[in-house]
Amino acid sequence: MATATAMKGDVPAGASEGDLLVARDLQKWFPIRKGFWSTIVGQVKAVDGVSFTVRQGETLGLVGESGCGKTTTSRLVMRAYDPTGGTIHFRDRKLGWVNIPTASSSELRDVRRNVQMIFQDPYSSLNPRMTLRDIIGEPLLVNRVASGSALEDRVAELLRLVGLHPEYMERYPHAFSGGQRQRVGIARAIALEPQLVVCDEPVSALDVSIQAQTLNLLEDLQARLGLTYVFVAHDLSVVQHVSTRVAVMYVGRIVELAPTADLFFGPRHPYSEALLSAVPTPDPLHRGQRIFLAGEVPDASNPPPGCHFHPRCRYAIEACKVSAPPLTEVGAGHFVACHRATELSLIGVTPDD
Repeated sequence: MATATAMKGDVPAGASEGDLLVARDLQKWFPIRKGFWSTIVGQVKAVDGVSFTVRQGETLGLVGESGCGKTTTSRLVMRAYDPTGGTIHFRDRKLGWVNIPTASSSELRDVRRNVQMIFQDPYSSLNPRMTLRDIIGEPLLVNRVASGSALEDRVAELLRLVGLHPEYMERYPHAFSGGQRQRVGIARAIALEPQLVVCDEPVSALDVSIQAQTLNLLEDLQARLGLTYVFVAHDLSVVQHVSTRVAVMYVGRIVELAPTADLFFGPRHPYSEALLSAVPTPDPLHRGQRIFLAGEVPDASNPPPGCHFHPRCRYAIEACKVSAPPLTEVGAGHFVACHRATELSLIGVTPDD
């Protein structure tokens, strides 16, 4: 079971007993270089001051348009990127609280056993020259968890766990469909019994029917193994189905963070309202009016001053152009970065009868 142990090390400010991951003021700026000497002429602010927590056993959804910073945020959690600023504290079952950006190589080795990732593309994320036994067994071998017949037994168990026959372990990835390959990727991710799994759009490359099967598998594994997910997606219907809480990102910032039902049925940020208006509804009687945003998503290397959303917002006032609103709690666990959050009455998804 993926459970956390007693706290060790420095507990991050504002962390509660049930928190597994705490990110504060997270930044990732990518330099823009030009010329023969690669002179830095600017910065792409992919993630700019993001703060959130992930609680043990929940699924936190990260949503937003392409380029909003959600995948970069997930890779900062994995320390695939080193952050420009901020902290990411993870409550490792062995080490206690560890600040991932400043962790030593030995600490990072332990943390990475407990923080795994499921990648978006099931075709490019698996080595075509390796059998399923080698792909799924590699983390077990590298971390000296199992070898020989014990490794084969564990790989067989993992294949059964994700709905594949153990006899497949001698086959190569090309012999499988996209949905089956993603199951292999899931088996690899849970091989070390991690506490946290980062899912980077794990169903976006799959057919709709296969998406549903994969989502049901992820939910079943979460219930059975006690997993915690950070679920990155752009499909709001998928996020609504799997998430406990949802964070909406826009140009590198979180603009709204709330329990899933609160956000979908009662959004408090105009950008969330616009996103939710695009969610398809099968019942024509429940279809609301689609909100079309003017203009384009701002360039993260030169975002507008104040609230980054104000050039496209139909509710913008002068204050929105001048100062960036802080992420403020407006309800129980409902945080919004909007100057007018308490006065606007926004429309969410119409609930089914």
